[in-house]
Amino acid sequence: EELAEAAHEAGALLGVVADLLAATLTRAPGDLGADVVCGTTQRFGVPMGFGGPHAGYMSVREAYTRQLPGRLVGVSKDAEGRSAYRLALQTREQHIRREKATSNICTAQVLLAVMASMYAVWHGPEGLTAIARRVNERAYELASRLTSAGLAVVNSTFFDTLTVSVPSADDALASLLERNVTAWRASDTEITLSVDETTTPAVLDDVVGALEGAGTDQGGAAVVGIPEEEGREGEFLTHPTFHRYRSETAMMRYLRRLAQMDYALDRGMIPLGSCTMKLNSAIEMAAITWPGFARIHPFAPAADVEGYRELIESLTGWLAAINGYDVGSLQPNSGAQGELTGLLAIRGYHVANGEGERDVCLIPSSAHGTNAASAVLAGLRVVVVGTDANGNVDVEDLRAKVEANEGRIAAIMITYPSTHGVYESRVREVCQVVHDAGGQVYVDGANMNALVGVARPGAFGGDVSHLNLHKTFAIPHGGGGPGVGPVVAKAHLGPHLPGHPLDPFGERKDGAVSAAPHGSASILPISWAYIRLLGADGLRSATAAAVLGANYLASRIGEELPILYRGEGGWVAHECIVDLRELRAKTGITVDDVAKRLIDYGFHAPTMSFPVAGTLMVEPTESENLEELDRFAAAMLTIRAEAQQVADDFWPAADNPLVNAPHTARHVTADEWDHPYERRVAAYPGAWSLEKEGEAHHLVEEAVVDKYWPPVRRIDGAWGDRNLACTCPDPSAFEE
Repeated sequence: EELAEAAHEAGALLGVVADLLAATLTRAPGDLGADVVCGTTQRFGVPMGFGGPHAGYMSVREAYTRQLPGRLVGVSKDAEGRSAYRLALQTREQHIRREKATSNICTAQVLLAVMASMYAVWHGPEGLTAIARRVNERAYELASRLTSAGLAVVNSTFFDTLTVSVPSADDALASLLERNVTAWRASDTEITLSVDETTTPAVLDDVVGALEGAGTDQGGAAVVGIPEEEGREGEFLTHPTFHRYRSETAMMRYLRRLAQMDYALDRGMIPLGSCTMKLNSAIEMAAITWPGFARIHPFAPAADVEGYRELIESLTGWLAAINGYDVGSLQPNSGAQGELTGLLAIRGYHVANGEGERDVCLIPSSAHGTNAASAVLAGLRVVVVGTDANGNVDVEDLRAKVEANEGRIAAIMITYPSTHGVYESRVREVCQVVHDAGGQVYVDGANMNALVGVARPGAFGGDVSHLNLHKTFAIPHGGGGPGVGPVVAKAHLGPHLPGHPLDPFGERKDGAVSAAPHGSASILPISWAYIRLLGADGLRSATAAAVLGANYLASRIGEELPILYRGEGGWVAHECIVDLRELRAKTGITVDDVAKRLIDYGFHAPTMSFPVAGTLMVEPTESENLEELDRFAAAMLTIRAEAQQVADDFWPAADNPLVNAPHTARHVTADEWDHPYERRVAAYPGAWSLEKEGEAHHLVEEAVVDKYWPPVRRIDGAWGDRNLACTCPDPSAFEE
């Protein structure tokens, strides 16, 4: 509290890193005056996994809400006034604010956040407190027994961790290891021991037995544990959800209800452009459940992680070779973090060469917003390069920007294929212009699903790239993550890739961008298996199928709705941008209307208004068969026909299936139906349109039987931003 007061008097904020489990027993950081509290949720039921993945958390006082990074879920209301959740305050994010954004976080750790939150739901405040008390009691018992054995416990207050003074830390660690106990070497004469809820009395016996001969008979400070005056005050987790599910059956059904509200790949295609929502096959996923991968501490001795070492080295080598590079790092946890890592390597390279004045990062206007945000975080100045009418980098404008910043060019960040979904024919020329100016070329790996096995960034001019293993290499996109954003680079940038002071087998010890030496290591087996199973021919075939699928959709949909950008020969890459601006001008139907109506047809909407406002960016991936592509094309073309009916005054502009979409089960079964279209047009447009087109009977039946019902109607986004609330309302707000 004194520190908080002093910080506030000096005009500073106080940030606190807090252990969530310990916080159930100790005073809350907010009560002590903290402005920002952060930490990890790993110990809420998530395996250590040699460092990850796990969800971090950050909590701030309300005044700093707009400075929070990443996605922010807020409570809003739908068309019927019912509570609903949405992503709030998106205008502060990098895909809109670019270099002025307060966030560089794109990929989140949603799956892990779900795991940790459900751990809290299952145990509730009483259960969590009981677990924490058990942990603290184990630590207290260990401290008391070590003190009685003549060892000095350095810290008298503690939650779960003790620092013990010994004559020789190396001898103590060796003695512990003989009993299969690994401890931490804090110094030549100190070791650190931590306990948790899985620590048994037998383990405590082993620890005391291994160390009792190292006692000095000096003892230590009196064992206190958690001082009484520092104990937790007041209630926490008071929401009914944390008190309701105490049987496995009830918990299972609660999780199923939550999953039922989501649209995932098990239902159908998720055509989100620039997201690569491909299959995550069971065989690729199997190894992440194995204890040998899941139950390894990130700072375990090198002798304990030989399997991880082989996996990491082989995967790094494969990724570098696939992309035409020499070296790599798996430490970054997301694509955005990979961008920052690659740019820091470029910055370090220039500084090492005595060219620290090179601080300009050239970024095409079509680039993803994380590019600009990453450049600013890396200490670079963003200069935007224009694009031509076909969506390609304007090479003449590039030359002009290079000339205007002579001697200061650090790098250019390009995405290939471009964010506009085309292969740019002058990409080598773009790279050469920057190289001639003394700069480095960063090739963003966001669209690598159109390149793997076909072209290598390192061969056409790239010096460094990040990859999205959670996109191109099959790690699941669980609501945005977990992600792995490794960086691969040419040899000259290798010395500037991140190291870690506690890496058991790395050479560089500085420059870390993640808390763990190898990031989210426990999900690396997924990408390892993906590459190993497919091999070179399979990877090339996957890319070909992804590009073929995108061009098929562009051909089908392009019959009625223009495709905004095409490359030479009229082809797109692995995704295409459907331009709906003309549709709005002719019919009044907006991109929002089309996206919401697609939900009625049983599809997750494509990426909306990125990179061009008023458009949909569609990426089918190689995982979708012809039947699913046809179903999506039919939905888009039928929606186009529906929009024409609005333009022809068959339906009123203010009351039609598109502006009222999506339609919930509650809506279409209401006693009163005062809309000028039939209920079945609202409820089952997919089946209705397929039947009209004479499609196979089983497709029509599937569209009815496997209908996805959205849980809420259209959400009032503006109202949610004006009335931001991130605290869940009582479940009664959602009752039928």
